[in-house]
Amino acid sequence: MIDTILVLNAGSSSLKFQVFRSDDLSVLARGKAVRLGEPEPAMDAGLADGPRERIALPQACDHDTALSAVLAFVDRHDDGWSMKAVAHRIVHGGERYADPVVLTPEIFAALEALSPLAPLHQPHNLAAVAAARRLMADVPNVACFDTAFHARHDALTHEFALEQGLRDKGIRRYGFHGLSYQWLEIVLAERHPDLHAGRVVAAHLGNGASLCAIRGGRSIDTTMGMTTLDGLPMGTRCGALDAGAVLYMFQSLGMNAGEVSNALYERSGLLGLSGLSNDVETLLNSDDPRARFALDYFTLKVAQFSAAMAAAMGGIDGLIFTGGIGEHAAPVRSAILDRLTFLGDFKVLVIPANEEKVMAVQAKALLA
Repeated sequence: MIDTILVLNAGSSSLKFQVFRSDDLSVLARGKAVRLGEPEPAMDAGLADGPRERIALPQACDHDTALSAVLAFVDRHDDGWSMKAVAHRIVHGGERYADPVVLTPEIFAALEALSPLAPLHQPHNLAAVAAARRLMADVPNVACFDTAFHARHDALTHEFALEQGLRDKGIRRYGFHGLSYQWLEIVLAERHPDLHAGRVVAAHLGNGASLCAIRGGRSIDTTMGMTTLDGLPMGTRCGALDAGAVLYMFQSLGMNAGEVSNALYERSGLLGLSGLSNDVETLLNSDDPRARFALDYFTLKVAQFSAAMAAAMGGIDGLIFTGGIGEHAAPVRSAILDRLTFLGDFKVLVIPANEEKVMAVQAKALLA
């Protein structure tokens, strides 16, 4: 028998999975179900070194049905695998959860209560947990938190300039993309020890985007705040915004909470600036001046916030790009770097994201 860990990374309309050996954490299988809740859902999956399979999924496919398809794929290729844990990416751990935990009904309920702080992510993360609990009742579920990497910031970093009574209610900066940043920390420790010991600005740039100041392998500061809405402009999210503008939407424009939430989370960012698309490749290939404006705005803000992250550390020794845009959009990287020449010389690396490997590491350590 081969002990394994199943890692699930659930989005609003997707479910990514990887199966790892428990001993050496090598990948046995991986795949992704897409268009959940949309027309023509499907799953692309395969063994680590084998051909990919395209598997049609039932219409109106939800996370339960997608996970059933994942388990059916695993069963077809099972070569003496014994599943010891299911690890889940949970975006928000709040103030209470700074380390991975085995999920209990009480912890699940506490995480559900945090859904308003990450409405695009938390409900879908927890839907995958609920599906796993129903379909694999005897296998422990491990929560791995995107906020955990930043959980030990000092008060100067995590506090807002609000009265104590509001801060006591949990209104503070948490930060996100922590699993991605922890993977970069692991890679730097193994392959670039000089940078690991120094001052690095890590740029997780994708449909969700943030920066992290990492000094000596520890998160010092990050651009996201209490929710996944703050900091850099993103695919459809606005990023940093004057809170007075939100009050204006409520008080003067007569918008309700749902309308404001939809505007800030779903219709802003690159999509809102360009009026065309939230996809960077589409914008790069467009002749529409609005596409160029959206990309120029994005690269300016990444450069400005990168300088702020460098200031938090007293300088910069390296800038690391990761995420879909960071890894694949070379013109965007170049435009950001052109705006940062005033910081002097520093190393630049591109490191592919691997949140699933971090989750497997965390689950193995927790269950040991």
